[in-house]
Amino acid sequence: MKTAVIETQSGRLDKVLTKVFPEYSRSQIQQLLEAGNILVNGAQKKGKYKVKQGDKVTLEEPELKTLALEPEKIQLDIVYEDEDVIVVNKPQGMVVHPAPGHEAHTLVNALLYHCPLSTINGTLRPGIVHRIDKDTSGLLMVAKNDQAHQSLAKQLKEKTNLREYLALVHGQIKEDEGTINAPLGRSPKDRKKQAVIANGRPAVTHFKVLKRYQHYTLISCRLETGRTHQIRVHLKYIGHPLAGDPLYGPKKTLKGHGQFLHAAKLGFTHPRTGEFLTFEAKLPEIFTKQLEDLDKNEQIQ
Repeated sequence: MKTAVIETQSGRLDKVLTKVFPEYSRSQIQQLLEAGNILVNGAQKKGKYKVKQGDKVTLEEPELKTLALEPEKIQLDIVYEDEDVIVVNKPQGMVVHPAPGHEAHTLVNALLYHCPLSTINGTLRPGIVHRIDKDTSGLLMVAKNDQAHQSLAKQLKEKTNLREYLALVHGQIKEDEGTINAPLGRSPKDRKKQAVIANGRPAVTHFKVLKRYQHYTLISCRLETGRTHQIRVHLKYIGHPLAGDPLYGPKKTLKGHGQFLHAAKLGFTHPRTGEFLTFEAKLPEIFTKQLEDLDKNEQIQ
């Protein structure tokens, strides 16, 4: 049980509570309010309740739910596999590993059914060396044993591997190519978002224009670092948010199943043989159809 007395804060209860209990997001606070886990002066209140000085808030923490990781028979698009590594083309809409709200039907559930994985990342993220967002499609390298995992993780840290994405963004990018070097961290305004902040972690994205349309630009992006939502935040930062992005894009955008972002190329040094391997994955159908539509209706005259 946690208790707090409102002293100087004012405004909506759900918003104030994210400052009083910063370990919880606003959506989590709303869920706790609806479940009756948060009381104000001993009574249940809605999120829109206007707090008053002297209000006493009690928060009863819910019991932690233990996530059980179960192998699931889900079809995988396997690009490459041997005794050490497996390269998978993840479909848009699939979560990489289990987390609260996404306990099953993840890539890890499917991989565990298919093959053994490394144990370095513990029970919920076995084999996972790097991630891509749920609504981003494309290539992921996964370690099947601990030795391979250590090698692949070291390559990521030393920036010797290759990760290249195709992205469709709003607006015409004037430069043919460029580099975005801007530190990233959790947004102080919205805990669900990342943002460019002064004391953030270093983040570098290189981009190259592939094709310009009247209102959009198709680019390739090469990651030097791999921060959460890096490409999505960096491109919004320079005024060209990803088309279809529900979190960082404008309200009026292209319809799809999330951002038009695809991990198209992946390269790494094989942990056992020392050979540098490169893999490519074609754009998903929804992405190619969108480009075909732009070719018909958005060509620059």
